[in-house]
Amino acid sequence: MEVPVIDLAEFESEERSKAMSRFHQVCGNWGFFWVENHGVDAGLMEEVKRHVYSHYDKCLKERFYDSELAKGLGPQTDAAEVDWETTYFVQHQPESSMEDDLGLGVEFREVMDAYVGQLTKLAEKLAELVSENLGLDKDHLNKTFAPPFVGTKVAMYPRCRQPGLVRGLRGHSDAGGIILLLQDDTVPGLEFFKDGEWVPVTPNKGSRIFVNFGDQVEVVSNGLYRSMWHRVLADEHGSRLSVATFYNPGGDAIVGPAPKLLYPGGYRFQDYLHYYFGTKFSDKGARFEAIKEMLK
Repeated sequence: MEVPVIDLAEFESEERSKAMSRFHQVCGNWGFFWVENHGVDAGLMEEVKRHVYSHYDKCLKERFYDSELAKGLGPQTDAAEVDWETTYFVQHQPESSMEDDLGLGVEFREVMDAYVGQLTKLAEKLAELVSENLGLDKDHLNKTFAPPFVGTKVAMYPRCRQPGLVRGLRGHSDAGGIILLLQDDTVPGLEFFKDGEWVPVTPNKGSRIFVNFGDQVEVVSNGLYRSMWHRVLADEHGSRLSVATFYNPGGDAIVGPAPKLLYPGGYRFQDYLHYYFGTKFSDKGARFEAIKEMLK
């Protein structure tokens, strides 16, 4: 299976209706996809990757291979308990942790700030398209998340001499909202589980950004759009870069299914039948909405 590609330029063209319909299908059937023509500066993306590689080489690589996990990798390694990765997390909103002592340097912090600023606008745009396709107010998801938590997990999955003994990252779904991933150009490893099989996500092509939904989008959409199980394989040929930015609800945000997406409940069946016989040949969705109004 080939991961779908969403061209955001189509949403500003005469093909918008067709693009929205396809986006709805991709969100419902996949929950992960590539985006292109997204408005994030390609040069900035390359700068982020350059700084991540440099920081890894200077600050993290030697430390990782000196770790107990790396030195002790063997048949006795419990792959269910460890991940073959070196990682750090940077918070951007509502407060920034970019000044924390990660050894990133001023230039890296400035590049990351500029990149995440553009990426946050992309996340907000995607949230609007998701809300619109669900039949909700355009700002529903952004309002639900407000004020959002935005943070970036920077990870390297170092080259592994015995990749069959360990995962780069164990299988999981993401807890948050919309995840935007800048990943390696050459080294594979990311896989999503769909329809009973693992679907590989190829290394970056051009300036595309990879997107997947977290658990909170599944909750707000009442299961129409799902967060998908995924993992990272270790690789024996090279080290894989991953810069995942999370557009999540704020810590105090109250999250739940959008009421418009819920079925009516708590009515007597006889009352439903009474209303049904007067609306049998009309739209079922409108009938459900009317029942919900009657129960208020």
